[in-house]
Formats: sequence, structure tokens, C-alpha cells
Amino acid sequence: MMALITLRDLSIGFCGPLVLDHVQLHVQAGQRIGLLGRNGAGKTTFLRILSGEVEPDRGEVLLAPGTSVSLLPQDVPEGIRGSVFDVVAGGITIAQEVGAVESAWQVPHRVERILSRMSQMELNAKAMFELLSPGMKRRVLLARALVSEPDLLLLDEPTNHLDLDAITWLEDFLIRWNTTLIFVTHDRMFLRKLANRILEIDRGRILDWSCDYDTFLVRKEAALAAEEKQNALFDKRLAGEEAWIRQGIKARRTRNEGRVRILQRMRCERRQRRPSDVNVRMEIQEGKQSGRLVVKADRISFAFGDQVIVRDFSTTILRGDKVGIIGSNGVGKTTLLRIILGQLPPEQGTVRLGTHLQIAYFDQRREQLDEEASIEQNVGQGYDTIRIGGRPRHILGYLKDFLFTPERARLPVRLLSGGERNRVLLARLFTRPANVIVLDEPTNDLDAETLELLESRLVCFDGTVLLVSHDRTFLNNVVTSTIVFEKDLNGNRRIREYVGGYDDWIRQRPEVAPSEPPNTEKQQNRQQQNSDRIHLEKSRLSYNEQRELAALPARIEALESEIDYLHQTMAKPEFYRQPGSLIAQEHSLLIDLETQLAAAYEKWEELETRNRS
Repeated sequence: MMALITLRDLSIGFCGPLVLDHVQLHVQAGQRIGLLGRNGAGKTTFLRILSGEVEPDRGEVLLAPGTSVSLLPQDVPEGIRGSVFDVVAGGITIAQEVGAVESAWQVPHRVERILSRMSQMELNAKAMFELLSPGMKRRVLLARALVSEPDLLLLDEPTNHLDLDAITWLEDFLIRWNTTLIFVTHDRMFLRKLANRILEIDRGRILDWSCDYDTFLVRKEAALAAEEKQNALFDKRLAGEEAWIRQGIKARRTRNEGRVRILQRMRCERRQRRPSDVNVRMEIQEGKQSGRLVVKADRISFAFGDQVIVRDFSTTILRGDKVGIIGSNGVGKTTLLRIILGQLPPEQGTVRLGTHLQIAYFDQRREQLDEEASIEQNVGQGYDTIRIGGRPRHILGYLKDFLFTPERARLPVRLLSGGERNRVLLARLFTRPANVIVLDEPTNDLDAETLELLESRLVCFDGTVLLVSHDRTFLNNVVTSTIVFEKDLNGNRRIREYVGGYDDWIRQRPEVAPSEPPNTEKQQNRQQQNSDRIHLEKSRLSYNEQRELAALPARIEALESEIDYLHQTMAKPEFYRQPGSLIAQEHSLLIDLETQLAAAYEKWEELETRNRS
């Protein structure tokens, strides 16, 4: 059977080693291929070659006769204007340019059909494209890629800017979509559900793993270990030959000349070896320990006009908590973050921040970055040297840890890809000590290796993490609890807290109940009201308990201040020049204060829980 796609001796490069180096490849119809590779490896270039947007330097791309191709680009192209209907219809016009035949009367029918199939994406055919949010623009461009029903669908980071509901819908839609699919994504759960074949761009080659994503991970690790062992043996043999040649050629001239030729070939092979991709090296600078209480929000409410964002919501975040915030696009996740951090006052309720907070904030819109300034200027903020872990480091050396060469570090930020911009923001974020890290959609455009490193650093971080993300695997691996914007059984919006990550929320969230007769519903409401009344009577605080609860925050703050003062005192060198009895006395006092603080927090949590019930 003829392959749908055949690549023969394909090569392309951009100032440096070839991005694709004499590549050979066959793709059969009906395959769903996940395309992997580090940021800058050439994934987007490869998709653009397949779509015909980019010509390779050499080689050829052969498509089966009559094959139509559609591409969803990674970034929203500039200059697209007009209604959603017209933008989607443009996908048919593009298909016509590569040979599809479409009668004029069929165009509106096809657009209406794809918009109907994507009804859960909430696309308004009359809305103006240029006025839409980034997430809605991506949905429109996806509809444009699908409308011509291509034989080959190319998707470059299709989950970027999509919320969880949209990602889940897209997964189900593509599983049922009867076409060949090649996609690039950082979403590992998306990869697991869709890909039945993995291709990897690695140092100019395309490696065909011919398996699913989990099998790829196992095989990849084994292949890297084997490559490392093979390179080590080769280098050892080369070192031996180099030592021999330095001793001078001895007897048996003919045999020695052959050995010299072998050495020359080995030297050439060693020079041509391209090192494996270097991983990002990032370290989070931990600030001094914050107070045990980080944030206490009590019955907060906030609205923009008639749109209620938060209503009567309470939460307590303690030191070391790692909290994920989940919800649809536009529901108010970033607004809730700003209220919790004290940047936006609630209309009702109170927000109390803990002591000694050092907050590092990752902004999903990257507004902290100056587009015209260089990477070096953005991260160093005017200084050539920064302090990392208490030691001075030159800014260019520090940026190498984030895979920016000195030449690239001098480029303006506007020339960078999305993944590189996120790395710049992470590099800038981690130059300052912090005990609270706030990440608003940090995973877009980052490759899997960088994501996994960021995950491990956040898990080991002793401070507090607040995380907004649609990356389900990232949430599962990092957070210990979630705050979720969801709807109750009546369709009303609410915010609830759950223990665990994304999968734990899916298991715990209430199922939507089927409609029931009115009398049964009223009976259930009465039973619930009676239960609530009984529970309230049992949990109501006495007068003395109410006074104790009111006094506890001040006591906790006083204990934390005393403990912090002792920590500072013990950190001074002269402290240990005192007699041993005085040192022991101070240590005993510190242990006693920490015990009192733990008991005060336990009592406060108990009374506060009963008071909210």
C-alpha cells in the first residue's frame, strides 16, 4: 500500500547545525502521530514543510495523489480580521489552493456543519475574530483547519490557551476523526490518549519509535543509556589510539599506516558527533521561612458588574501548601488569585495575609517582559551580575542554565518563540528569593523535559505554591489540593476545594443528578435543611470559644514573631560564643514556642471550621 507521506533525503538548516539532516520517513493513512523534540529542535519547521509553507534545502516531500492538508499554527497569525464565519470559511479557500474542488454553495454548508459539530466550543459565527480572547481565537483557527475535512491534519500545540472542558472535547473529537493526524503538544495526557505512534526530532534526525507515549518513555531512557555507554567506549578507544600515535610509528610500516587511517576516521567521527540536547538547569531561590499562615480568606465576594466571580468563598492556605486553581477560560481564576494575594480588595469579606511573605509571580501574559529589551536586560534588569544562592553569577553564565547562548541572550524578546519566552520569565522569576510562588499558566509551549524539571523543583520547594493550569499531568504531579470553579446541580456557579490533584478532583466531584419529580425535590430540600439545622446547633461556638477564636490570630502572630527573632539571634556567630547553658536554654525556649504555635494553629483550625459550619 502506498504511503500517505514519503520524505526522501530531506534537509533544512538555519545558521548552524541542520535542523533536519537527510531525513527519510513514511507515514501511512489513519495514523495519529505525536511529534516530540526539545524547544528549537525543528517541530514547527517540520509541520510547515509538510503543509507546503516552507521549502526544504534539499530532498522532497511526496504526498499520495489528491491528499489535502490543513495546519493549525502554534501562534495566532497577525492580520486576521473579520467574522468567525469568514475566518473559518477561509480554511476551504486554502484547501482549494492545493487542489480541492468546492462549489460556492457548499462553503456555507460546510462552515455551519463544523460550527455545529464544535458547538461545545461556544463559537459565535457573527463575532469579530480580532475582538476574541486568545483561547477563543485558537478555537476558531481549529475550526478553520477542520472545515475542509483534510486527509492530513497538522496541529501545532493545539491545547494552548484551551481550558479543560475544551481540551477534553478536542480529545474525544480527534479520536473519532477519521483522518491522519500529526501533532505537537506539551500536554502529556493529551499525548497518552491520542498518539499511537511517536516520532522524535533529535539532533537533526527523526527517530521513529512506533509505539505509544508511555512505551516511548521506557525505550527512550534505555536508548539514552545505551548511547552514553557506546560513546564512552568509543572515547576510551580513541584516547588509546591518540596515546599510541604520540609514541611515534614503530615497525611494520604498512600495518601502522592502516592504523593511522583508522585514527583519522575516528577523529572525523568524533568531530561530527552532535551532543545530546542539554537540559535546563533551574534552581528556586528559597527566601526566609514565612509564617505558618499564608492566606486566610473569609466569606469573600467579588463581581464585575452583573458577572459574579466569587461569592461567599472562604479558604485557608498554610505554609507548604501547593494549591491548584481549575476552571474554564474567563471564569475568574486570575481575579481570584489577585484577591487572595491582596492585590485586589474583595467587595465583601476579608483577606488576611501571613507574615514575612516573599512572593514570586509568573504572569501568563508575560507582561513583566520588555519586548524590545534583550533577554540579558530582562533577566539582569540592568546588572551584569546577579546573586544566586548567595553567590554572585554573571548574567550570561546564569542564562546558559536556561539554554540561552551569549549570542542569543542579546536578542530582543520579541524575536523569541513562546517556549523561549516562558524560559526567560522563569529565569527572571528565580533570580529573587521567594517563599510563595504564584504560577499563572506556566506550561504553555514548554517542552516535556523542562516541564518535568519545573515539576520536581516545585515539589521539593519548602514554601507555598499557587498554580493556575490546564495541564492535567502537571496538576497531578505538583498540587496537594485544588480550588475549582464549577457548577452545582442547579447549574449555578460555585467554588469548591478538593484534596489532591486533577484526577482526585474528577473522582470526588459530585455527579449531575437526573431530573426528579417536584415533590421528591422538595422533600430532599426539607431533609437537607433539617440536617443543616441539626449540624449548626451541634457546631455552634460558645461565648468563651468565640472570644478564644477572636484572640488566636494575634497570639499566633506574636508567637511567630518570637520564633523569627530567635532564629535571627541563633544565626549570628556570636550566639555560639555564650556559655553552653545559655545556648541550651534558648534552644529549649524555641522548642517550647514552636509547640505552642502548633497547638494554637490546631485549636484555631478546629474553632474556625466549626464557626464556618
